[in-house]
Amino acid sequence: MKVCVLGLWHLGTVTAACLASGGHDVTGLDLDPVVVARLAAGTPPLFEPGLEALVQEGLAAGRLRFTTDVSKAVGDADIIWVAYDTPVDDDDRADVAYVIEQAVKLAPHLRDAALVLISSQVPVGTTQRLERMFASHVPGRTVGFGYCPENLRLGTAIDEFTHPDRVVVGVRQQADGDKVRELLQPFTDRIEWMSVESAEMTKHALNAFLATSVTFINEIAALCEQVGADATEVERGLKSESRIGPKAYLSPGGAFAGGTLARDIVFLTELGQAHGVATSLLSSVTSSNDAHRQWAERRLSQLLEGVAGQTVAIWGLAYKPGTDTLRRSSAVELCHWLSANGAAVRAHDPVVTHVPPDLAVRMHRADSALAALDGASALVVTTPWPEYREFSADDVIRQMARPLVLDANRFLGDTLGTHAGVEYLSVGKATASGLRGPGGPREP
Repeated sequence: MKVCVLGLWHLGTVTAACLASGGHDVTGLDLDPVVVARLAAGTPPLFEPGLEALVQEGLAAGRLRFTTDVSKAVGDADIIWVAYDTPVDDDDRADVAYVIEQAVKLAPHLRDAALVLISSQVPVGTTQRLERMFASHVPGRTVGFGYCPENLRLGTAIDEFTHPDRVVVGVRQQADGDKVRELLQPFTDRIEWMSVESAEMTKHALNAFLATSVTFINEIAALCEQVGADATEVERGLKSESRIGPKAYLSPGGAFAGGTLARDIVFLTELGQAHGVATSLLSSVTSSNDAHRQWAERRLSQLLEGVAGQTVAIWGLAYKPGTDTLRRSSAVELCHWLSANGAAVRAHDPVVTHVPPDLAVRMHRADSALAALDGASALVVTTPWPEYREFSADDVIRQMARPLVLDANRFLGDTLGTHAGVEYLSVGKATASGLRGPGGPREP
């Protein structure tokens, strides 16, 4: 099939490269000439494992190309896949107008019977709004519309696109469904068909459920820390319950970051306000998650009796492993807080090579993970890069002034959490005598 993918950041670039790998004839369209030029040379706009090789493979095979020319990209396309990563502000409100504005620019160039398939994260009702706008711009033109919510996580996006558990698709008519079935045939036949509005709402509901699950288990974990319970044992008890299951989003650890989950909480809360429907549960998720974001700050302040004058090591700056994205990174927030409160920050990340100037002046970027530990009074493990599992507890103890390790997600629990010489703290694990200061008893 001839496909145009509109929007070439993470979602769009992965979508275009994967579709080309499935044998489709794909044109990636973006109005940013710098992004397009780099992609045409085989360089994606951000790091994603395997993406650069997949883009280069598609270019070499002649199945993938990139352009800023709208007419050239969409004129003969069977499907136009709208894949903009919807911008969000610091309050998790999405700039949906931007996505709509870019999509409407396609209207004069579409051929009859083309299908506009939207995957950008937009509020329910956006597809219908686009349909009406297209009808007013090009009256009499026969164009189909559908919604296929994106479900690609940073770091594992290619595998999730090419081997999905299932794909949710909302279409208006059978002919459009047939196009989508042919489009996805190289990757899956497990498609959950529904109305367009139900597909839009499914994306909201899924992310809101995951966000609620994260905040739920972290609130339970906070109580566990105070009463001597272990939240990972509680997690095991929950997941072994048949009504919950082993894949539930119930692992105690850091707060959810990034804009994806938070964006849908905002969408649903605003939807409830607009229709006079109380969303008390959803409204509380954000405040609970925001409070939990300060877990490392609280524990460092308590255990070090204030961070002023202390040296704190940070392992990992990226938002999550498998990417070099810093936006919404809890590590970045922590670095700013530590510096503002008088601590010296020594940070390492195996992938992030450039940091914004406002962050660079607040920390020292170490050339190696062990170098970041030199003279540190505490280590905070913020991004679970596999490389950090290569170091033993003795390596850590040797480098640090005080071997205090905060590891919210217990990523290094097997290597550091079991060593008597390391003060090891994680979310949901009580210490031997609560929140102790320097010199207090260690965990058993």
